[in-house]
Amino acid sequence: MQQPIPAKLVLENGSVYRGTAFGHVGEASGEVVFNTSHTGYQEILTDPSYAGQMIVMTYPLIGNYGVNPADVESHRIWASAFIVREASNIHSNHEATGSLDEYLKEAGVTGLAGIDTRKLVREIREKGAMRGVISTAVDDEDGLRQKALSIPEMTGLDLVSRVSTGETYTAECPDAKYHVVAYDYGIKRNILRMLQDAGCRVTVVSADTPAEEVLAMNPDGVFLSNGPGDPFAVTYAVEAIGKLIEHNRTQGRIPVFGICLGHQLLSLAFGAQTYKLKFGHHGSNHPVKNLSTGAIEITSQNHGFSVVMDSIPEELEMTHLNLYDQTVEGVGHRELPCFSVQYHPEAAPGPHDSHYLFDRFTDMMEGTNR
Repeated sequence: MQQPIPAKLVLENGSVYRGTAFGHVGEASGEVVFNTSHTGYQEILTDPSYAGQMIVMTYPLIGNYGVNPADVESHRIWASAFIVREASNIHSNHEATGSLDEYLKEAGVTGLAGIDTRKLVREIREKGAMRGVISTAVDDEDGLRQKALSIPEMTGLDLVSRVSTGETYTAECPDAKYHVVAYDYGIKRNILRMLQDAGCRVTVVSADTPAEEVLAMNPDGVFLSNGPGDPFAVTYAVEAIGKLIEHNRTQGRIPVFGICLGHQLLSLAFGAQTYKLKFGHHGSNHPVKNLSTGAIEITSQNHGFSVVMDSIPEELEMTHLNLYDQTVEGVGHRELPCFSVQYHPEAAPGPHDSHYLFDRFTDMMEGTNR
């Protein structure tokens, strides 16, 4: 049996967490964030919104059901490292095609196990998300701290250009009723499946596609996807969305629906502001109040930035509120067919409380195309 390989995590404030390596043995760096989901580690790892981040799972046992090709949200792992209390040495599931350890090895992604994840999460909650470095080869903890301090901060960082598609492609739908153009800021596959299930043929375009090109495709609706990094830095996206809004004001109404980063970008395009949360929202059990109905929705979330509530312009109304910290979870235009939510209604695995939002989008397209 192979002997465990010592590894350590050093945060930018000098905190050190010692454990053992799994997956790829080497060095990794990024912003350290935590996720409170009990399941779904493969979907989490392959979510492009985690680009540039090292993920800590709060649930203590990870890897026990293995991995399989059906559970990925994109074509690769985007997280820069994976941190757990215990990485299961065995996996048991009828769909499993391999182990988490093998999966990380093949992807060249470093894992760290055997640390006190409760202590680490508590530190992040108290002091905020921090940059860090994991290493199996370097003993110089001060040197690793200096490396962590040299990592670009998430504020002001455009990571969308790193994850967006390089070419336009189509997600077909038999007997499609609607044609949706989806901006790929880091889109998840289950979003495409949900749109297809709602009767949409989806044309996926790169994040920097000009609004004029999108309008030339004659879409019934435009979708703004999730994605990583600071929304304020994705200026080309805000500019394109602004032109779509102007088209809606003056020439014809095309419904616009945004999720997560797409929600932040839509809000910025209307003149709102965004800010970085202390440690972000990452998990599958966040309570959100629908301000229209009063219903409480249990939601899946993954974001590090939020819309400034007091900056929301009069023409927008806040539609959803986070009950953990009273942050903005959704907005809608009072007249134009434009709306967005901060959370992930398509989450898989995750709660299904918010699937109705896709129906709302198709209802808008139905109404504007009569």
